[in-house]
Amino acid sequence: MTLLTPRYLVPFTPRELPHFFADVLIIGGGLAGLRAAIAIDPRLSVLVVTKDAIQQSNSIYAQGGIAGVLDPDDRFEEHVQDTLVAGGTLCDPAVVDMVVREAPGRIQELVDWGTHFDEHLGRIVLGREGGHSKSRIVHALGDMTGKEVMRAVIAHTERLPNVRIWADTFTLDLLTHEGECRGAIVVNRHGEKMLVWAGQTILATGGCGQVYRESTNPLVATGDGHAMAYRAGAQLRDMEFVQFHPTVLYIAGGSRSLITEAVRGEGGRLVDKEGFRFMPEYDPRAELAPRDIVSQAIVSQMEKTRHSCVYLDVTHLDADFVRQRFPGIAAACRQFGIDITRDKIPVRPGAHYMIGGVTVDLVGRTSVPRLWAAGEVSSSGLHGANRLASNSLLEGLVYGAHAGAAASQAALASPSDFRVYPLENPVVAPPAEPLDLVDIRNSLKAVMWRACGVRKTGEALHEALDSVDGWRRYVLARQFDDREGWELQNMLTLSRVMIQAALAREESRGVHLRTDFPQMDDARWNTHLWFVRGDAEEQWALPRRSSP
Repeated sequence: MTLLTPRYLVPFTPRELPHFFADVLIIGGGLAGLRAAIAIDPRLSVLVVTKDAIQQSNSIYAQGGIAGVLDPDDRFEEHVQDTLVAGGTLCDPAVVDMVVREAPGRIQELVDWGTHFDEHLGRIVLGREGGHSKSRIVHALGDMTGKEVMRAVIAHTERLPNVRIWADTFTLDLLTHEGECRGAIVVNRHGEKMLVWAGQTILATGGCGQVYRESTNPLVATGDGHAMAYRAGAQLRDMEFVQFHPTVLYIAGGSRSLITEAVRGEGGRLVDKEGFRFMPEYDPRAELAPRDIVSQAIVSQMEKTRHSCVYLDVTHLDADFVRQRFPGIAAACRQFGIDITRDKIPVRPGAHYMIGGVTVDLVGRTSVPRLWAAGEVSSSGLHGANRLASNSLLEGLVYGAHAGAAASQAALASPSDFRVYPLENPVVAPPAEPLDLVDIRNSLKAVMWRACGVRKTGEALHEALDSVDGWRRYVLARQFDDREGWELQNMLTLSRVMIQAALAREESRGVHLRTDFPQMDDARWNTHLWFVRGDAEEQWALPRRSSP
């Protein structure tokens, strides 16, 4: 039996809810969302809605930095080539070239807005990370680049008189009328729902790492934007490609803190429980191989040694340099009694970045008119099958600017009529039996980690599909009145698409490793897979294909 995903999560009628009108609505307050807001013409009214505090986003937690050709000895063509080597043929060469060439200017904008990147003798220090042939990563506060970048961007955005920010406001669904996006239904911290009507809407909600048991993502990253776009009829593409960061601090019972790629870029070595440096056996680039290779190597070494983790060793580096370069990591490890200048850091892979997302063109336009997307929620073609380190903040900057400018131009060309559309969703009778949402959520995260993680098999994916479908039958049918329920519904909706995409791609490519189909198969699978929710039924049988 096919279970339809409800079009809207909650009941509503325009007669009973307050209304708010904006020329441009931006959902998400990370780097992509705020960069979009900055790009909007000052004559237009802008509303930025963010799920939590404005300081809570994946952007804030970014450690490594932003990639850009700033060294005279570096070239755009080399950054392009590094990106294409990592992402393979599923990268869009035009997108890669555009993003790489805009990088220096976008980084300079951040400097102009008050971002203080790390410098030495008056020049920005450039680091090197896995997959890069040159040192081209700008970083700030050692290993807290996202924190410093977002400090400056938030301050700059808050000074714009035409931009209003609503924090602690959960976006439930996009509102669509006659196939066009007309805004969203939101709920504030007091539980009050509101209909926000907008001429143009930009989705910048970030990632979905919380569908996995092991993840570097903050608690807010539950894939809400992916799920609401899917319910609204937008195309989701490349959903089988989830990047797992190789080095996540692994302490039983502790939070899964990211250990930035830059640690390996500065000379950190990966060793197993016996102290053996294993990466040279898997790839000639050793610790500086792309993330998919390092993650898969770590999992293999954990199996060989029958140990729960491997170790990142920086004890051979100068202690003062390590403390100064990685103060955030040193502090996180210190909480668990680990001195990174003397002790090896226990690490294992964790879900880090959703490469797939809402399909967008060069300016962030989605398949739904009046809806745009930027950042991790989108699938732009920059990353292909495997994202190159430190290209994510860069993508947020470039596509945030493009989506903001394009939405602004569209809004000016077709001014908002500030009208209410005849949309409503009826009340569904509540079931008598309560649900343990925490138990279902934990079970989902465990299933996704086992079946749809670093390694996948058709058998495990089919079992995961059965489990998720079982939960969907009784969770999606309900109308919840709290964030816990809405997030679970979004996670189940998104997980189903991810599993189906991983099942369909019967090969291994980039971050997608099927151990039952271990080879890359260009003849059959050098293609994008995409899903769209139909008006009457879900298209679960097979994803659609399109050429890269």
